[in-house]
Amino acid sequence: MIAKWRRCISRLCLIPQRYVLGLMGLWALCNAYTMRVCLNLAITQMVNNSKSGDDSHYDPDACPDDSELLVNGTAPFKPHAIFDWSESTQGLLLSGFYYGYAITQIPGGYLAEKYGGKWTLGLGLLSTALFTLLTPIVVTAGGATWLFILRVLQGMGEGPTMPALMVVLARWVPAHERSLQGALVFGGAQIGNIFGSFMSGFLMAGDGHWANVFYFFGCFGILWFLFWSILCFSAPETHPFISDEELKYLNESITGSDNKSTRDPIPWKAILRSGPAWALLFAAVGHDWGYYTMVTDLPKYMTDVLKFNIAATGTLTAIPYLAMWLSSFAFGIICDISVKRNWHSIKTGRIIYTTIAATGPAVCIILASYSGCDRFAAVAYFIASMALMGGYYSGMKVNALDLAPNYAGSLTAMVNGTSTLSGIITPYLIGLLTPDSTLKQWRVAFWICFAVLVITNVIYVIWADGEQQWWDDIRRHGYPEGWKHGPLKTSDDDKEKSKKKEAEGTAL
Repeated sequence: MIAKWRRCISRLCLIPQRYVLGLMGLWALCNAYTMRVCLNLAITQMVNNSKSGDDSHYDPDACPDDSELLVNGTAPFKPHAIFDWSESTQGLLLSGFYYGYAITQIPGGYLAEKYGGKWTLGLGLLSTALFTLLTPIVVTAGGATWLFILRVLQGMGEGPTMPALMVVLARWVPAHERSLQGALVFGGAQIGNIFGSFMSGFLMAGDGHWANVFYFFGCFGILWFLFWSILCFSAPETHPFISDEELKYLNESITGSDNKSTRDPIPWKAILRSGPAWALLFAAVGHDWGYYTMVTDLPKYMTDVLKFNIAATGTLTAIPYLAMWLSSFAFGIICDISVKRNWHSIKTGRIIYTTIAATGPAVCIILASYSGCDRFAAVAYFIASMALMGGYYSGMKVNALDLAPNYAGSLTAMVNGTSTLSGIITPYLIGLLTPDSTLKQWRVAFWICFAVLVITNVIYVIWADGEQQWWDDIRRHGYPEGWKHGPLKTSDDDKEKSKKKEAEGTAL
């Protein structure tokens, strides 16, 4: 009866379940990033940073505001700006999320590998949605201190997101589909930035209250959780209405990433001595430094330096992420086709697209900083920067699946947790470097970003790899020569197989 019901449901599902999972993963990251970045735009309307009557920090290169450039423009007005926070305080608040985000990366990866990615991811994002709903109440009652604590808690809820998602993808996505599926799923981050920026600007335009931003995206997160709970499962074998054809295809085409209850301990010693793992970590640090510089501080640059009003800032901040999302698909399709046709290896593809995504944005943000008050040129360079950054999803972002399908969650947790230091450092550092938000102060911040992107990319090019590492499946690959190790632990399944072989040999 159950099997008949399952077959009936599977026939009604016209879309293969791995693509349903991909779409829900996209929505998961969209949801995660809207809740992550909504403060970035809202804080520009929460803080009264008017410096009228204070000429001590006058910037001769300051750009005119919208009222001088647009026929229907109005002077910037913040009817609900009730907080008086310095630039360094704002930088600390914007970085608070990443303190919590870093803490729960490795525990999240462990839980996802042990118990499955579905609930590790789902419950984490649900907690973040609830904290987002509480933000206006908490910040009004406790000011900057309480808001910082709440942002840390939000980060802790989102910490397991990437490790859990990588564990799920390792069980659902064949190797030759990873670039395109990676572009689909990880593109959700850009949709989140697009949707978050545009809707935040829309909700706060005119006399809109900044609290509406947190209420809207908190409800959006809860809605995602309901759909995720019903439609998605940790592994194909546990999916109640996957088709027999798709299940057979996935079982035949996905190697590694077993879902056995008995697993070898995570090989941390080998991971920490692995050159490709360190290359991936450095590439992630570079990516996050450039990415968080754009995500966290681009709204402030648009508002404080280029002097766009809040509605224009929301729209123009969204456009670079739209470019990144679209380009990620183009890069993903090209990379998958090239690998399938043996035009280049997986390793070469990861290096090519990681390099495009690092050096291209590094150059573009420097050009943007030297475009001065030419707002059209500055926005064009930011758009080009983010479009080129879309190459990361076909490069280092999916590289953990190549190196360690069995321990993708733990490797991603280590890499993501370490690279999150960029999210902690960059907002606060930029706040310290730009106390007056002048063009020259921002230029210094962009040069630092340039250096980090280029140096980390060079390290990745030297040590990157695209093959499964020996430590991910020791039983298959064995220990390398000279490696000091103890005896392999034998699982119950392996013991049972050994007994059967011995019995067969005795019978013969």
